[in-house]
Amino acid sequence: MNEYYKGEPKLLVSVDCIVLGFEDKKLKLLVGKRKVEPGRGKLSLYGGFVRQDESLKEAANRVLYQCTGICDNYIRQVGAFGDIDRDPGDRVISIAYCALTNVADYDKNLLAKYNLKWVDLNKLPDLYGDHIEMVRLALAQLRKLLNTEPISFNLLPHLFTLTQLQHVHEAILGVEIDKRNFRKKIKLIDFIERTELIDKVTSKRGAALYRFNRKTYKNSPTFKL
Repeated sequence: MNEYYKGEPKLLVSVDCIVLGFEDKKLKLLVGKRKVEPGRGKLSLYGGFVRQDESLKEAANRVLYQCTGICDNYIRQVGAFGDIDRDPGDRVISIAYCALTNVADYDKNLLAKYNLKWVDLNKLPDLYGDHIEMVRLALAQLRKLLNTEPISFNLLPHLFTLTQLQHVHEAILGVEIDKRNFRKKIKLIDFIERTELIDKVTSKRGAALYRFNRKTYKNSPTFKL
């Protein structure tokens, strides 16, 4: 141990993961019951402490893999939470991360293993500590990013209908969107490709299936929806 910061206090640093999925036209949040004190038994986000040999993002990805079984989630840092009395157990600074995932890709066995469940974001239960604040901040940020970054595709399967895409946008924004205007804008975006496949499962009449072309997006100068 070096002597550079001798005498300075040592603080605990954790990561809390706001895992969002999309199902039944609604945004869902992954939560679980705390297994340790303080707050044992209370619903909370899934998190963990940052280890000595990992960065913040590495810690978040490790925690995400533990609770979802997916190693390539969309993930972004939401912010730091460091109120002095935020954790009655000790002085803990938490870095919140938001992850978007397709619920269909989720390993359902992990729900039972870690006592987790998906809850409707519009009907959030009481969560431990400042976790509600983390979720609200993450949602506010997603609403701002929605029109400038293609984040919605992380909540959809590889092939999707335009109706499904619209429902994702409505779920994030919390408002209904005019169908005609939405589709008019979609047709102007070159990295949303129409395929020759037809959806006969979620659409009775059979709707065209689309996909997100990541390579084309990287070459697109701008994106605004």
